[in-house]
Amino acid sequence: MSTYTDEINSRRTFAIISHPDAGKTTLTEKLLLFGGAIHVAGAVKSNKIKKTATSDWMEIERQRGISVATSVMGFNYRDYKINILDTPGHQDFAEDTFRTLTAVDSVIIVIDSAKGVEVQTRKLMEVCRMRKTPVIVFINKLDREGQDPFDLLDEVEEELQIRVRPLSWPIDMGQRFKGVYNIYEQGLNLFTPDKQRITESVAFDDLSSPELEIYMSKAQAEKLRADIELIDGVYQPFDKEEYLAGQLAPVFFGSALNNFGVQELLNCFVEIAPSPRPIAAVERAVDPHEEGFTGFVFKIHANMDPNHRSCIAFVKICSGRFERNVNYKHIRLGKQFRFSSPTAFMAQRKETVDEAFAGDIIGLPDTGNFRIGDTLTSGEELHFRGLPSFSPELFKYIENQDPMKAKQLAKGIDQLMGEGVAQLFTNQFNGRKIIGTVGQLQFEVIQYRLLHEYGAQCRWEPISLYKACWIESDKPEALEAFKKRKSQYIAKDIEGRDVYLADSGYVLSMAQQDFPDIRFHFTSEF
Repeated sequence: MSTYTDEINSRRTFAIISHPDAGKTTLTEKLLLFGGAIHVAGAVKSNKIKKTATSDWMEIERQRGISVATSVMGFNYRDYKINILDTPGHQDFAEDTFRTLTAVDSVIIVIDSAKGVEVQTRKLMEVCRMRKTPVIVFINKLDREGQDPFDLLDEVEEELQIRVRPLSWPIDMGQRFKGVYNIYEQGLNLFTPDKQRITESVAFDDLSSPELEIYMSKAQAEKLRADIELIDGVYQPFDKEEYLAGQLAPVFFGSALNNFGVQELLNCFVEIAPSPRPIAAVERAVDPHEEGFTGFVFKIHANMDPNHRSCIAFVKICSGRFERNVNYKHIRLGKQFRFSSPTAFMAQRKETVDEAFAGDIIGLPDTGNFRIGDTLTSGEELHFRGLPSFSPELFKYIENQDPMKAKQLAKGIDQLMGEGVAQLFTNQFNGRKIIGTVGQLQFEVIQYRLLHEYGAQCRWEPISLYKACWIESDKPEALEAFKKRKSQYIAKDIEGRDVYLADSGYVLSMAQQDFPDIRFHFTSEF
């Protein structure tokens, strides 16, 4: 039994979040490098480095140098099993990121030292605050000129509404950047920059020693001593309990691209980050140490392997142990399923696993049985909630451009909509298919993936709509009357629920006034 408890306590599952271009994928790549999962780190976009980032495995990600899907990667470091989720920063994919945050126990927020806290970071932090998720802040790109470190700390406290405590400190910045002083372990690590491999560090314990000036100029040494003294005077000592309660954020400085400060972050992270935490289901709270298996699907990805056209459902294990070839109950369908090839991930590369424990993320082959938010258990009736689809704000008609490929297009739309990246509505008046998204970039990604993954060509046609909302009523006659009156604007979603497509804010508010018996919902969970 102790080994079972040890397995769960050694799990560290976290997401890396930030505004686009702050360095999330680069940091992920360097954590994999230090964890020994890869031996040469790739670049997100670079002409000199031929290898691309491990977590950006989709062709469109390599071309644009952005992440458009959350990648899952697992590796072992010391005695810990680490699962990283590299999320897209672009706001058009925020929904994917919000869902990912339901499947992690802690978060690392990456901030660009020159730009400070940006819009998307603020939004994502609100989700963390709502769920009381512990956060660590990594201030990146110190190899470029940026803001003063103390100003950055003040900005993080003010903008993200969380108290901070630096656990590493930069020695200068830009061209003069020498490395970081590790406050947590009280050691000095001076690196020679290398974008692809790990270099040796210089260990240095005593800051007051005159030998410090062998490694840096006198002015830099004096400033470092003064800064560390100031930090101890201004900030409270680091308190792990406050961090775990989501009230205090430890801050690390570095340059992910040049491997500065990443190992300090990783070493401290594995020690202080939480092991899997209890998760609230609708019926009760589920403790990770329970024996019965429970888990939920937080993401579905189509075509991870272009040769097989298969979908994979990503399942976060909430409690117990998952075993291969054992029957588990699919709560929504009320059926038993057995999985012969569950997989663990390294971005696109995957390997079959025989067992997995609470805190792990596994992939289950999906032939159309799963939807986002589905619960799997050993038999108990449980429902995990909190994975809504939001009301889309941009809409277009999708039309087939090649009549010979109608079947491929239908399959492609079906699988991509199952991922939850966008939503499909079928207009009940004319039978046309409408795609709704939260951002313009989604349309380009869907068109690109339909062509390159399914060989189907689609074209978009404009439609002027304001918002989609799900409608329901306790009075069937009131619902029928509403659907008759608004017949041109009534659609069904992929689950067959009624959706009202309002063409302006004014029309929507008038409908809410004129039909008091009807409830209008702006997320799909109601």
